[in-house]
Amino acid sequence: MDNIDLKSRIRNIPDFPKKGIMFRDITTLIKDPASFQFVIDYFADLYKDKKIDVIVGIESRGFIFGAALAYAMGKEFAIIRKPGKLPHKTISQEYELEYGKDKIEIHEDAIMPGQHVLLIDDLLATGGTMEAAAKLVEKLGGVVEGIAFVIELTFLNGREKLKNYNVHSLVKYDSEVE
Repeated sequence: MDNIDLKSRIRNIPDFPKKGIMFRDITTLIKDPASFQFVIDYFADLYKDKKIDVIVGIESRGFIFGAALAYAMGKEFAIIRKPGKLPHKTISQEYELEYGKDKIEIHEDAIMPGQHVLLIDDLLATGGTMEAAAKLVEKLGGVVEGIAFVIELTFLNGREKLKNYNVHSLVKYDSEVE
């Protein structure tokens, strides 16, 4: 698998969604077939020898990578969404935001007890959403086998909240301005 400079395929948008934030836009990465294929092939190769039954994508950009990865690996795919977006019976997990709380949900039958799960999302920032996602999987009796991100903002220390899990990220940014 040839190496691709993924950072050059990620568009940086200053002051979005608010002043002082550098938004890492993956739409330019997924627009490029070679880059998108590289990401999916990379993760498929990384996890091919792990016991994984279900890949779970986190709303919403995690759906893009998760669905493609589940297809590539021939695995089940499940989704975690914001409240009120899933049509069947759900369970939820609340988590802390910088100012306040939020909540995510999963269908109660998305993961069966004992299934091994790979969680995937586009970006690791503070880790709160992914920590809540892992708790949802565990509430359903699933085993979190790994957590994958395309991008990690290392300066926000989100990996600390996920220290009990096997976490992997492809592209790391060590500062907001990098």
